[in-house]
Amino acid sequence: MSGTGTTAGDDPLQTAVWRLRSRGCWTDAAALLASREGPGPSLQRTSLLVERCLFTGEGWAEAEDSLRTAEALAVADEDRGAAACERGQLAYASTVLAVRDRADEARTALGRAAALLAPNTPGRPLLDFRRGLIAEHIADSPQAARAAYRRAHAGATAHSDPLLLSFTWRHLAGLALREGELAEARHGFAESLRIREELGYLVGTAPALAALAGAEPEPEAGRLRAEAARLFRLMGGVPAWLAQQLSPPAPAA
Repeated sequence: MSGTGTTAGDDPLQTAVWRLRSRGCWTDAAALLASREGPGPSLQRTSLLVERCLFTGEGWAEAEDSLRTAEALAVADEDRGAAACERGQLAYASTVLAVRDRADEARTALGRAAALLAPNTPGRPLLDFRRGLIAEHIADSPQAARAAYRRAHAGATAHSDPLLLSFTWRHLAGLALREGELAEARHGFAESLRIREELGYLVGTAPALAALAGAEPEPEAGRLRAEAARLFRLMGGVPAWLAQQLSPPAPAA
């Protein structure tokens, strides 16, 4: 599961936002943007709060309020498309975390985003990725998910978005693992982990370790799971949905 965007550039504010986001401090990161006006900062703030919902299962009302503000401020098609993309992601998160079934809203919002975002815009790869999430985790259509992830992967490469690449590598590897393609799965999971470690995306490193563990034999798998569990505890149990994956297997009867 994931929500993503771009990492920081040379802007000191964006650097500070990224450092907080990468450590799971989404509320603090969003607060840094509160004084900035216009659709861009409003959309970025919304993106942070939506990501917090997906990782923690909390903060839905605040994310919804921020999203409504971003939708109201959006005038250009690109901004309106980005806001629709965030609405789709929030509805997706609510659905997969079993908070409330908003699958139809997610599909509709991402369809609206697709109509507003031109194929070559920087926001298009993220949209493609999120459409892949819908296909995989809601529609249970791995073929459609793979096609969407591959489009997102190519777009993230073209737009130099390494964080998004870490997500596309991981999800393509997950589909490969489902089909028993262990070598392909290991490669994709390892690339995802490498990118996240290089970026310092600490909040996403434990899931990457756990994913790679699922494709490795013992004892390497155990070592990776132990490291994932250590980081998971360090991050205060975030992402919350990882707890089930890291739980030790029940003893045989």
